[in-house]
Amino acid sequence: MAPEALERIRSFVLEKASRTRLPSVVLAATRGGEASFMSVGFRDAGRALPAGPDTLYGVGSVTKSFTSLALLKLEEQGLLSLEDPVGKYVPLDLRVKGEPVRLWHLMTHTSGIPALAYAEALIRGLEGEAEAWLPVASPEDVLAILSGAGDWAEARPGERFFYLNEGYVLLGRVIERVSGRAYRDYVEEEILRPLGMARSTFRREVVESDGDVAKPYLLAGDGLEEGRFPWGVEADGGLWSCARDLARYLDFLIRGEPRLVSRERLAEAFRPRVRAPWSVYGDESYGYGWIITERFYGGRLVSHGGSVLVYTAWVGFQPEKGVGVAVLANGSGYPLSNLGMYALAVLLGEDPLEIPSLRVGELLDRLSGDYAGFRGFFKARVKRLGYVLLLEMGGKYSAVTVPLFYEKSEGGRHYFYTGAGGMKTYAEFREEGGRVVLLYERYKFVKQYSP
Repeated sequence: MAPEALERIRSFVLEKASRTRLPSVVLAATRGGEASFMSVGFRDAGRALPAGPDTLYGVGSVTKSFTSLALLKLEEQGLLSLEDPVGKYVPLDLRVKGEPVRLWHLMTHTSGIPALAYAEALIRGLEGEAEAWLPVASPEDVLAILSGAGDWAEARPGERFFYLNEGYVLLGRVIERVSGRAYRDYVEEEILRPLGMARSTFRREVVESDGDVAKPYLLAGDGLEEGRFPWGVEADGGLWSCARDLARYLDFLIRGEPRLVSRERLAEAFRPRVRAPWSVYGDESYGYGWIITERFYGGRLVSHGGSVLVYTAWVGFQPEKGVGVAVLANGSGYPLSNLGMYALAVLLGEDPLEIPSLRVGELLDRLSGDYAGFRGFFKARVKRLGYVLLLEMGGKYSAVTVPLFYEKSEGGRHYFYTGAGGMKTYAEFREEGGRVVLLYERYKFVKQYSP
């Protein structure tokens, strides 16, 4: 990567990490088989130990692409078919609306079963904030939860996307049954080691004895506190890896080398199977453990994120241009997908602010602040909460908070709407001559700047 591109990415990452208090971020970028790395922050904030390309992080749901790759490998060997019902391999006859749930349904989150939220309950419970304590310590515990899940279904298998972590736990059990090996053993021996991902592991004893591991952190008030990693369940989000190893993984995916499976079989993972229920560019879909965006700077973006609250990760690549990026952090203050897509745009020589989430995010930051009406008779404050603006008006006894949702921009005018009061009302922000004007209902406000 050119030094100027690397510094541009570093500046963006550092600004976002500083503003959202991410303890550390490590980024890998690969192009044409050559990898570059950058890191900011600390793997151990208490001892001021820096993070680097070999620092281990939990990668969360990025693990799902490895689980899917393992299943594709087993299918190519003739040991299973993705059309097989799940019940053929696990002691659970999982049927939805009278139809058997098949392996590919779980790989694409199209079982028809909405999230049972075991992972959310487990992770939050470990941090002491869950509504219910769910002591899940093994895949068998998840199977017990799934035993009554058929009645929770909302669609027939294959019809609709519902992200289901529990489904990937089942797939891990399938891999064990078919291969005759523990899930971790199979993935490490058949995928990680052949790809040279020597530091990547699922093993607690390996992680806890390693000297270069990022500590897990939670944002607590104005500071950080150590969190916990949810050990015990692996196939949906239990992998630990580092930026250098993920760069090797990206290089394998981009080149499509037939080291593990044939090129044709690997390409099946990146084929759209179901439309995703979110929209960034309007054409997102899900494959086998991957999100596919068809229009990203003239090519496809194949990506997946991961989060276990105390660790976040994102891996993405554009096969047509041969570029890929992996991002790791030991916190969850800022979407790593934004950091990764920003880096990809820079690598491709494109304007990152063409990415909708980045463009709107920068806009919301510019519009946030204190506003005053005519001669300061009436004041307001605009705060950013994720991708929503909160308009606060009034005083102690007349306070009003109005959520504003972005709709569109035309020139220097930016239009938002709210449903406050039971009706759709618009707010208009206007950027002109170095100032920001807000029009809402009867009021006109001008953004105030500190001298």
